[in-house]
Amino acid sequence: MQLSRYIIKRILLAIVSIFAIVTITFFLMNLMPGDPFMSEKATEESRQKLIEKYGLDQPIYIQYEKYLKNLVKGDMGTSYVLQKGREVRTIIFESFSVSMKLGVRALILAVIAGITLGCIAGLTKDRLPDGLVRIFSSIGISMPSYVVAAILMIVLAVSWNILPLNYNKPGGWIMPMLTLATYPTCYLTRLTRASILEVMNQDYLRTERAKGMSEFVVVFVHALKNSLIPVITYLGPLTASILTGGFVAESVFSVPGLGRYFVSSISGRDYTMIMGITIFYSTLIVIMNLVCDILYKIVDPRISFE
Repeated sequence: MQLSRYIIKRILLAIVSIFAIVTITFFLMNLMPGDPFMSEKATEESRQKLIEKYGLDQPIYIQYEKYLKNLVKGDMGTSYVLQKGREVRTIIFESFSVSMKLGVRALILAVIAGITLGCIAGLTKDRLPDGLVRIFSSIGISMPSYVVAAILMIVLAVSWNILPLNYNKPGGWIMPMLTLATYPTCYLTRLTRASILEVMNQDYLRTERAKGMSEFVVVFVHALKNSLIPVITYLGPLTASILTGGFVAESVFSVPGLGRYFVSSISGRDYTMIMGITIFYSTLIVIMNLVCDILYKIVDPRISFE
């Protein structure tokens, strides 16, 4: 019952949060100068007809009311610029399926590699493995995604010629996956290392050792389990961002995913695409954070949902 009440409470808070995001985004979007049809190669008369057709000449509060009514029905409208006439929800779900396939691979790699390297560094504090892992994680965190993508292209595609630049060719997903996974891997490594070091100094681990438990059980059953809570906290927004695709990775490697629309919808003033992507991304973050909060209880039963 406690879990059910907690989930219902979080869902209600999520609805309020998404409503606030929709409202703020809608009004900020309409404060941008110009309109979606400014770049159209058409006469002023044709442009005005398009504005009237889509109701953009109406007062802002009427546009907002109409958008909310349609949104409740699941209608996000049609794209004005990027893919004229196509439903926004269709565009989002088609492109998200591509981003999700790439993102799931990158997420699995980041979680496995990050936690593993973090454990190695934490358990070999101030020794050679710890130093190497810290150097790697520092470099990975400090490098922008486009630098990582460029290095991968130069080394793996140009110099060694072992991977294709075209995403649609066999193995074409590997470089964009590595680009997406580099930063979260390094961040998870540092987060896991810090958590391991903090947990290893706890009194209860000394008690477990005094009871005669092996070091493997002490470290990988008790210490690692309790050190994963900060990692789980980061996994919520990480999962949402990595599944929706990275703009840099998808742009550099020509991946037909959702990430490419994040910036192009704003630069093209495609109002319905801006709203659709914002709502989709916000909802995904809310869902991932709810899942992570539930995982807290599984990892540590002492945590209360109150």
